[in-house]
Amino acid sequence: MKQAIENNFSYHPPKNDQADRYEQIRNATKQLAYLLDSQCPDSREKSLAMTNLEQAVFWANASIARNE
Repeated sequence: MKQAIENNFSYHPPKNDQADRYEQIRNATKQLAYLLDSQCPDSREKSLAMTNLEQAVFWANASIARNE
């Protein structure tokens, strides 16, 4: 557990092609966010969908940062 705590609560500067991959993930998810915004009525559900997209980007990028 101590190793996981150290890894999960440390700064991981981008290396190699990671910054480009982070950007690709953000851009693809942004396109989905625009689609949802245009197709879904303003609602709690839409807000939750947007929040979960933000979480998806965060966790996808964290998977790269923490595990490479």
